[in-house]
Amino acid sequence: MDQLDQRVSDLEYRGAGDRHMIPLATIQRDVLILTCAISAGIHAALAREHFAEGAGAGGGFVASVVLLAGIVVVLTLQPPAVSTLLVASAVLLGLLISYGAAVTTGVPVLHPDVEPVEGLALATKAIEAVGLVAALLLLRHRRPAVSLTLAQLKGTST
Repeated sequence: MDQLDQRVSDLEYRGAGDRHMIPLATIQRDVLILTCAISAGIHAALAREHFAEGAGAGGGFVASVVLLAGIVVVLTLQPPAVSTLLVASAVLLGLLISYGAAVTTGVPVLHPDVEPVEGLALATKAIEAVGLVAALLLLRHRRPAVSLTLAQLKGTST
């Protein structure tokens, strides 16, 4: 059995009867990977057009492609760490907020002109919102336990 098959079999477990059940966290991780990959592809396809509008806009698109592709690679190669999920959440939230600014007031330095609302952009933002929800749900289940340990000074009563 190769490494990928072993990883998949480790994630699956038997449900009622002979059905294979995939844990919800695995589905959420796959949704996050897929949404980041789709967003990266769309931003890569539109980067040249945005460079024509200005270096700031094009650079912003290239930066988003690099960040999203990095998230896809990391999440594909290893189980999702809290830090990776935080980065994914921040990137996706940043893309949603920056688009909101681009269509309402413009983005200073990067894209100062107000951009018209387009169907592809709205579809991309819907996909990114799904990815953000998946990342936040994964984070909710991966929060490290917090414990408070109070130091006891020597010679004081307990």
